[in-house]
Amino acid sequence: MINMSEEEKSAQAKPTVLVVDDEPDILNLTKKFLDLGNYNTLTCSNGKEAIKIISEHHKSIDLVLLDIMMPGIDGYGVLEQIKTNDEYKDIIVVLFTVKSFNEDIQKGKRLGADFYITKPFSGRELLKKVNEILT
Repeated sequence: MINMSEEEKSAQAKPTVLVVDDEPDILNLTKKFLDLGNYNTLTCSNGKEAIKIISEHHKSIDLVLLDIMMPGIDGYGVLEQIKTNDEYKDIIVVLFTVKSFNEDIQKGKRLGADFYITKPFSGRELLKKVNEILT
């Protein structure tokens, strides 16, 4: 039998959210909101790094908040890699971006996005949406 510390039990019970955004201010602010909401939060600033983190931690990631417009591998590219991989395809993906055009939403849905949040958003809105999705 393995004995876990209270801290390990607490961390294990909290859902894990990966935040992917190339804007440092948005990345840091989103992490702060999620930390306040009692989530384990992983962050990265580009698609390539996101794919690496997902490949290493996919069993513990409950949700990915994914910016669409990023240099290199954009959010659509990351989304497609998540949803076409049998090991990762069940991870919930929420696209967030300043783009609110219907064609962008439709493309995200076609590629398998589960939800969509348009920037700017308040911390309250973000936590409400994440709580609704994960409960």
